Amino acid sequence: MSDDNAFRPNRRRVLAGIAVTLFAPAIVRAADDSTTGSKPAETKAIARSDEKAEDAPPLLSGDYAKERHLFRTDLLSKGPAPDIYERLVTPSTAERLFYRSGVGEELELVAWVSRYTRSEKPKPAVLFLHGGNAIGQGHWQLMKPYVEAGYVVMIPSMRGENGQKGNFSGFYDEVADVLAASNRLRHLPGVDPHRMFLAGHSIGGTLAMLAAMSTHRFRAVAPISGNPDAYAFFGRYPQDIRFNTGNPREYQMRSPLCYAHSFKSPVKLFHGTEEAHFDSRLALLSKRATAAGVKMDMATVPGSHNSALPGEIAQSIEFFKSVAV
Repeated sequence: MSDDNAFRPNRRRVLAGIAVTLFAPAIVRAADDSTTGSKPAETKAIARSDEKAEDAPPLLSGDYAKERHLFRTDLLSKGPAPDIYERLVTPSTAERLFYRSGVGEELELVAWVSRYTRSEKPKPAVLFLHGGNAIGQGHWQLMKPYVEAGYVVMIPSMRGENGQKGNFSGFYDEVADVLAASNRLRHLPGVDPHRMFLAGHSIGGTLAMLAAMSTHRFRAVAPISGNPDAYAFFGRYPQDIRFNTGNPREYQMRSPLCYAHSFKSPVKLFHGTEEAHFDSRLALLSKRATAAGVKMDMATVPGSHNSALPGEIAQSIEFFKSVAV
């Protein structure tokens, strides 16, 4: 992990301004190497481990949404999200609004929403969950295809990000933020609450999976390059751990693989052709989900963790349109 740790600050900066990857191939490659693990032998070892059923996170019987009501994460270290961040300056093509989250709604968090004109017919909406643990202007630039396709688009920031209040938990309390943001979006004037879609990239892709198991609110969900296995993710990025690792429930409640039967909307999983390390875990997620009657498909798009993203967003739009017919 030493090579990955040494690169981590640069990786964080790239994730905060991800649109730059569309124009800087060298940065794309560096970011992808840090995401997949820069040691070839290490990556192969993980891939071989993924192929063994006994190494996969367990498939649990409970419903994820119900389990969330019963579980409280035990954070041994409390503080902000770990990423280097930009100032929260609202993009010129967006409006800033606030949404409340947390126990007692004590957190007031920023979200960016596309500018739109109310029409007689309510508009469909996309809640997009950004990659990394900080929101940046680059994330918003990537939303243009959704806006041009006629969607009202919201990107929420999460607790502890970009200097905001709240404790970073890594894939758990942030799910509550996603649900709170979706509630804010569905009540915006002129938004059709019955045509609300969810997408997310990287860390946002994992959060999209967990949110999709927590509510029936979304018409369809498109996780992009999300890791469904918290054991694997935190094994690769142990410096992101804030919770009590002695309790296996902490990992299970952050692992969509453990509750694959709990998805409450049609799902299409996306990842790049250069992200082979995702293949076995996403295939297992799909196998477990479809066995339980969940409508789930997979698509592999040419490119790497970041360079495939424009194509994945384009295909997510086609997926949303097909579901909404």
